[in-house]
Amino acid sequence: MDLLKKVYGSIFTTQDIASEFGDSLPEWIEVLEVKDPFRQQLLELQIDKGESSAIALALEIPGSTVILDDFKARKIAIKLGIQVTGTLGVIIRARQKGIISSIKPILGKLKQTNFRLSTDLESEALMMAGE
Repeated sequence: MDLLKKVYGSIFTTQDIASEFGDSLPEWIEVLEVKDPFRQQLLELQIDKGESSAIALALEIPGSTVILDDFKARKIAIKLGIQVTGTLGVIIRARQKGIISSIKPILGKLKQTNFRLSTDLESEALMMAGE
C-alpha cells in the first residue's frame, strides 16, 4: 500500500473495492462514489463488481491510471481508452523511480500468495526493472 502513495501520490478507489479489501484503508486513499452507476452495471455484465467500479471511476477521472490484474478487465479498460497498469507495473515503476532498490523480494512475497506469476512474466518484469 505504501508503494502506491510513493509512486502515484493521489489514490482513489470505490466503496466496492474498499469492501473487498476487508481491512480499513489508509486515510490517504480517497473513497469516491461512481457518479454513473448504470455504466458500472453494464461493466458488471462482463467483469466483477470491484473491477467494474474501478473502470467506471477511471472513466470519470480524466487522465487516471487504473490498476487491474485481471486480463479481461484490462482489455475492457484499454478499449475504453483508460491507461492501465497492474501490480507488477506498480512495482516496476517504484524500482524505476528509485523508491525500492529491487523488485526481487516483492516478487518472492507475491509468489507466496495466490498471485499468478509465470516464469516468463517474472523474467520480463526483472528485465524491465533492470535486474
